Amino acid sequence: MPRNLSSPMRKFFLLIIIPLLLFGCSSQPSMADTAQLAETAQLAESAQLAESAQLAETTQEGELYPRMGMGMRSGMGMRHHARIPSSYTGLSNPVEPDSGSIQRGGELYATHCASCHGESGLGEGPAGINLDPPASPIAHTSQMLSDNYLFWRISEGGTEFETAMPAWKNILEEDQIWDLMNYIRALGREGRAAVETFQVERQDEMLSEALDQGLIDKAQADSFKLVHEALEDFMVSHSDLAGSMDERESAALQALIEGGTLSAAQVNTFIEVHDLLSESGLMP
Repeated sequence: MPRNLSSPMRKFFLLIIIPLLLFGCSSQPSMADTAQLAETAQLAESAQLAESAQLAETTQEGELYPRMGMGMRSGMGMRHHARIPSSYTGLSNPVEPDSGSIQRGGELYATHCASCHGESGLGEGPAGINLDPPASPIAHTSQMLSDNYLFWRISEGGTEFETAMPAWKNILEEDQIWDLMNYIRALGREGRAAVETFQVERQDEMLSEALDQGLIDKAQADSFKLVHEALEDFMVSHSDLAGSMDERESAALQALIEGGTLSAAQVNTFIEVHDLLSESGLMP
């Protein structure tokens, strides 16, 4: 079927043209032909209803309904939005993030992680800078990632995503991984100013390049920054959000719209710019 047909034309094509091609010009269709025509019409109607339902799902009061799972992903975005294996789904940290756990996690981090992820946890470790891809700024990203995601990635390492991250499940006990996660998150909270500076610098560099390339305009860049900041703040303060990263981001954006912090139009622009940055390769 021609891809550029409008919805009404596609329905006409399915209901009228296809039956004619199938049954020719016979003026006396058989019972089988009649049944086939009815089945074709029913399939066409079902396709039309499915298309209408899909449009309704993505439209609310004339605006694109905020949904994540945005565009093509690569690099860190692909890793952070990967589907969590069923064996790790639903896990939550059973170890309280008290001073004892954080101290134990800090000792493990200094021994096993700091050389790549850096003392501040922003990926500046001497062994991590020259890796391809480089070590992630875990002090920042851990603030938005769920318990089960972090436990999965630390346990299994980065082989699946072609990174140098080792599989720590072969080296650390489960409770040690939970302690390590408590420390990493505490590291991000304590170094919040450095983390925010790091994030702003990276984002400004990315948006500046997109502006120079003519991918976006200034208004789009400003809207992206506004929504991104609100989204990140919400996810950091609502660490109990369940589900995958895409589901958690969608829930956060919906809550921000319903609470009046953001408008649907602002979120639409954010998603559009996010897709452009991801597809262009500017977003890590």
